Amino acid sequence: MLKRNWLLSALAIAGSWQLAAPVFAQALLPYTFNVDANDFEQNGAILVQDVVQLVRFEQYGLALPRAKLATQLAPNLFESWFILGSLYIQQQELDRGIEVLLKAQKLAPEESGILFTLGSAYFQKGQYEEALEVLETGLSINPESTEALFDLGNTYLMLQRYPKAIASYEVAFAQQKEFWPAVNNIGLVKYEQGDTEEAIAKWRSALAVAPEAVEPKLAIAVALYTRGEQERAWQLGEEALSLDRKYAELDFLKENLWGERLLADAASFLATPRIQELVSR
Repeated sequence: MLKRNWLLSALAIAGSWQLAAPVFAQALLPYTFNVDANDFEQNGAILVQDVVQLVRFEQYGLALPRAKLATQLAPNLFESWFILGSLYIQQQELDRGIEVLLKAQKLAPEESGILFTLGSAYFQKGQYEEALEVLETGLSINPESTEALFDLGNTYLMLQRYPKAIASYEVAFAQQKEFWPAVNNIGLVKYEQGDTEEAIAKWRSALAVAPEAVEPKLAIAVALYTRGEQERAWQLGEEALSLDRKYAELDFLKENLWGERLLADAASFLATPRIQELVSR
């Protein structure tokens, strides 16, 4: 499953607007200070832009306090709440992130990026019905978001609504022919439905798009091993795990939405001496 950074959505929105640069006085006036609410909002907007730049350079520790201050200076700008909520989700503070994003949604109910980010947060909390609701609402506003369609498919997958999951993945791939995770995850669905041949076909299609993708390569290896093609399975498994050893961990595979049937078969494959020798190196 594709691992997404929802901060990219926040950056796309927060970075898409610019306010006119404020005019600063050329001399300090040490004895008087006039407070203007417009100045606060302008400074808050500037802070959001600073946060955007910090996030682009993955300076999250510096970005978070500035994002908090931006919401205080510019509480009526949805962008300040949106990027703060996205930062919380990035740091796995999901409850706090959802709370902040709901504030952003109240300010900009038609902003699909907020809804998609909320969907990601609810999904990570295992609140799939809530994720489904906000993702569908967001896609009614912006139906051409390939990544949101993928997230919707993942949500249907976790709810075991397999035909709808496949339909979402197919639309996502139709919109972006290089988006191999959508085809990969159709393979995950097919395997759980017991259609091993079609699952392998989908994983091979994913590899045709991304030859170095680890997940479909390992999934094919597991499927081949289960049906007795051990030598070819070991070869593919070694290729995959040489690229990324994390895929030898069942918990990691579960995080990538591998279902019970595929996980059970993966456990048997990964436990073979030949694979264990590779993993232990």
